[in-house]
Amino acid sequence: MPLQTRWADNDAYGHLNNATYLSLFDTALTHWQTESGLLAAHTRFLVVANNCEYHAELAFPDALTCGLACEHIGRTSFRLILGLFKGAEDQAATTASFTQVAVDPETHEKRALDDRERALLVGIVPASGMPQGL
Repeated sequence: MPLQTRWADNDAYGHLNNATYLSLFDTALTHWQTESGLLAAHTRFLVVANNCEYHAELAFPDALTCGLACEHIGRTSFRLILGLFKGAEDQAATTASFTQVAVDPETHEKRALDDRERALLVGIVPASGMPQGL
């Protein structure tokens, strides 16, 4: 997914503010979940853990691409890995992981991933190891 940095994303040091990275990852993640059909009226996923690692600086006006893959699928949860790539570079400038748990929207209790959700997640599991650059 292409993402464009904004002037307001830079901090006093002239690079993206740390919180901006997670915001960009969350935007890409939510777009993928919506476009793939993972988010539907009866679904709700809560982020229970996330991590961000910085490998190279990013700043406005960098044009970015965010890549996404599923690293782990459990009974009630899954972990997605994401990478922000600057321009045409093939190594991620920043990588992140998001662990989400499926919950019932009415009871707010954990629930098992259904077959449709599991199939969508399996569809983005790398065939052999991590995606290039992550």
